[in-house]
Order: sequence, then structure tokens, then C-alpha cells
Amino acid sequence: MTSIPLSILDLSFVRDVDTPRQALLDSLELARKAEELGYTRFWMAEHHNMEGIASAATSVALGFIAGGTHSIRIGSGGVMLPNHAPLVIAEQFGTLESLYPGRIDLGLGRAPGTDMRTARALRRNLGPDSADTFPQDVQELLFYFGAGNSANSVRAFPGDGLEVPIWLLGSSTYSAQLAGLLGLPFAFASHFAPEHLHEALRLYRQEFRPSAKLAEPYAMVAANVVVADSDDEANFLFSTAKQGVLNLLQGKRGKIQPPVRGVDLAWTPEEHAGVQRFLKYAFVGSPTTVLHELGEFARETQADEIIVTSRIYDLAARLRSIEMLAHAWKSR
Repeated sequence: MTSIPLSILDLSFVRDVDTPRQALLDSLELARKAEELGYTRFWMAEHHNMEGIASAATSVALGFIAGGTHSIRIGSGGVMLPNHAPLVIAEQFGTLESLYPGRIDLGLGRAPGTDMRTARALRRNLGPDSADTFPQDVQELLFYFGAGNSANSVRAFPGDGLEVPIWLLGSSTYSAQLAGLLGLPFAFASHFAPEHLHEALRLYRQEFRPSAKLAEPYAMVAANVVVADSDDEANFLFSTAKQGVLNLLQGKRGKIQPPVRGVDLAWTPEEHAGVQRFLKYAFVGSPTTVLHELGEFARETQADEIIVTSRIYDLAARLRSIEMLAHAWKSR
């Protein structure tokens, strides 16, 4: 059976004993390992006012990662477009594409990637009369990257005429439909928003219109994956992710915590159910266990690509996880 491509989504998690600098250095080591193992992409996500995530200045972080790697595609998973003027993003990713030609992806999200107070600090128009301009902003970005725009008084330099693939990201059906209508590739955030996965994929494929960018629909789905030598060890490592989701549900923020035994003793039944819903698409265990479950996920979604994220506390264990996954996936 031919394996579909695997990619990496990284949030540059900051451990409780580390600084953002160390988290970004760890991200670079992870990207180099992913490149060595043959992963297709290494994406980073924009989040704000979160002490445990170091990738807020996403284009800057991506430049650091691209400069330390050679061939793996580097991209945003994603840039939260409502936080930025499209021209600024065109210039930033035009610069990245100019420096690292043929390696840059621009994934766009519609949410602010933060709370509303922080969103206001990002200078967004959040008044009651503000319209959702995401579709227009995406079109504007596509225009800046298009060729032959000399008649326009505003152009993106660098960016003008460059082939930077634009992806739409979503956790609901909105961006799925828009990606289909615009003929763009689509990535669904099933690693934290599993509820609408199948409906979003159905709508994307149903609404897809071929474009100059893409002749057929191309869908990528996200999953939480932790691989270790045994199911027990993998579940121990995965307790870091469970603690993170539990803290999110309780309104707590902070750096990521080391794994613990018996984490299920620390939550109420309602919280436990919430964590389980959030992490529905988590594939955790030995290579044999994960290969079977992730393979079923691929067949169930008919995805063209899977992007995996792993909130593992120890960098060595995280590197080992993506290594075992890559070797198992190639053996299918």
C-alpha cells in the first residue's frame, strides 16, 4: 500500500524549566530530524499571550527553521490572517520564498489565535460593525502573489509574482467551503477540533472548483501522535498533552509540564470527558499500535496528507517518536 505523506505541526512548546529561546532551538532540532526522516513539511502555528508557545512571531520563527534546514517545506499552520494586513503577510512570505525558493507554504487561519483582549492589542477592528473580511483578505493575498499586477498602485515586494502555495486551515466548515470555492488546498485542525472533521472534508470536496493553483482537491488532516517502545510508555508521555488540555479547559495557562502517572486522578468526570473529546484523534502507543490506528484514520478520512503534532515534554523522546512513526509508516 502506498503511504500518503506525513508532515509535522510544531507549536514550539516551552517547558516549565525552559525559555522561548530553548523552545525554538528544540524546534530547529525537530525540523532537522523531520527532514532527515523524509517528512514533507514542517509547519508552525501562530498563538498569542501563551507562555507555553514560542511561535507567536510565526514568519520570524519560520525563517530561523528554514535557515537551519535544506529541503523540507516550511510553512505556517497557520498565520491568523485577521491579525494582519494581507500586504504585510505577502511581504513576509515573499521574503521567505525569495530566501528559500520552492520551500515555503502559507497556511491561513480565520481565528485570532488568542483571547479577545489580546486580539484587541493586536490592533484588530473588533467593533460591532466589523464584517468578516477573511474571504476578501485571502483574495487580496492571492492578488499580491499573482503576476502581472503592474497596473495596481500597491504591490508586494518581495512577493509579487512568486509562487507561494496558500492553504486554508479550519476547525469548522467555513474555511472548508471557501477553500473549495477558491480551488485551494485545505487542512483541518482535527488534532483539537474533531467534531466537524468529516463534514468539513465532505463540503470541501463537494464545493471544490479547479483553479490555476490546484486541479483537484487536496486535503490534509491533523492528529496528535505519540510513539514509544510500548503502549504504556507512550501513554505516560501523552499525559503531558492531557495536562495541557485539562489546563485549557480550566482556564489556566502556562508552560508545558512533565509527564505523570495516574493523570486521570486529577480531573472530574466532566473534565475527563472534555479532554477525551478534544483529543479524539490522538494515536498513542507502540509503532504497531499507532500504525494500525493512524492507518485507519487515513482510510476513514481519505486524506491526501496527515500532519502530526506531539506535545511531548522531553525532546529526545519527541525525536524518537517521530523517528519510530516515520519508519513504521514507510513499512506499510
